[in-house]
Amino acid sequence: MDLSDRTVFIAGGTSGIGRELARRFAAAGSTVAVGGRSPEALAELAEEGFGTISVDVTSGASVAAARDAVLARYPELDTVVTMSGVMLLEDLRDPAHFDDAATTIGTNLLGTIRVIDAFTPHLIRQGAGTFITVTSGIAFLPFPPMPSYAASKAAVHAYSEALRAQLDGTGVDVVELVPPAVATAGQDKVNPHALPLDDFVTEIMDLLSQNPTPHEILVKQVLVHRWAERDGTYDDLVAQRSQALTMLPSRQA
Repeated sequence: MDLSDRTVFIAGGTSGIGRELARRFAAAGSTVAVGGRSPEALAELAEEGFGTISVDVTSGASVAAARDAVLARYPELDTVVTMSGVMLLEDLRDPAHFDDAATTIGTNLLGTIRVIDAFTPHLIRQGAGTFITVTSGIAFLPFPPMPSYAASKAAVHAYSEALRAQLDGTGVDVVELVPPAVATAGQDKVNPHALPLDDFVTEIMDLLSQNPTPHEILVKQVLVHRWAERDGTYDDLVAQRSQALTMLPSRQA
């Protein structure tokens, strides 16, 4: 993928990985617009020179309005990144977790589908373009304290595979970004092994720039998650990760 002359919309790019990805695309020479819910974050990004669009991916009307605004301002749009996501702890022994599950799936999975649906007709008419979906190493190796997060990201992986198959021959590519734990939003304090954000984005930009671009963007640190079943390490790693259930308030001594 040539990163130097693209027109990119990053839905959910107001913080963390999405924000740094926006900066790297811009630094490479691409035009970048960022969508999100936080007026303050959008204002900061506008001061950096990015186009900004208000969007809530849990609302079909908001996504449709954002699409119209993006295409009116950037009719040459060729790259859509679906970054929106939430990570919530859930204790499955307590039925009250269901609200968090619904929020997680509504944002991570249905939000991704809404954004893709909104821009698919444009990219097909254009005859070229790329969707970049965002899953997680947790899609392939569950983290038991976050069951719906794992399920939603596994679903986005499967959806990305099906989308790629259905768009074959249209000129529209589907690339799946699979992050490991990355040191954003305090993750470095929770997980001392979290990959520094700058290092992660540098590695993914190198992978994205390959020709042809890989269908899955897998940094070295996520390979242990992605291939755990194939390598026969899955059961042991899930057992190790289950020790983190002590993070749940109801299971703390």
